[in-house]
This record gives sequence, structure tokens and C-alpha cells, in this order.
Amino acid sequence: MEQLARSIDQIGNTVRRRRRLAKLSQDQLCQLTGLRQATISALEAGDRDAKLSTLFAVLSALDLELIVRDRTIGRKIEDIF
Repeated sequence: MEQLARSIDQIGNTVRRRRRLAKLSQDQLCQLTGLRQATISALEAGDRDAKLSTLFAVLSALDLELIVRDRTIGRKIEDIF
């Protein structure tokens, strides 16, 4: 699965979609990551205060990786924040 994400909300949606494709509940993902259910829920909801360590723990548990590259055609970073 390849999913372009340019915002925190889009990252949260990608995490939720992958978790559901893996047929995992948030509680099951908590068991894999050691995180609380509220933390998983907040990340999936696009919580702007989520820690990078949280994101990477969830990505690892879902067998995903983060790739940083030059932006393709789209909005400028200033337009997002």
C-alpha cells in the first residue's frame, strides 16, 4: 500500500486504514506497540501533539515506513500550516 500524506490528518487516516486492513482493533495495536488506546485514537484523529516516537512505533507495528522526498505538484508548506 502506498499512500501520499501531506498533513497530520492524512497520516492519521493512513494509519487507521492500514490498521483496519490488517484486521486489528486499536486495542490489538496497543498490545503490539505498548501504547495506550487513547494515544492510538489521537494519532488516527490527526492529533497535532503526537510524538514522532509514537508515530514510528505505530508505523513499525503496521509494517509501514516513512519516506521523505521532494514535494510533487501541490500546495506549499506555508499553505498547510
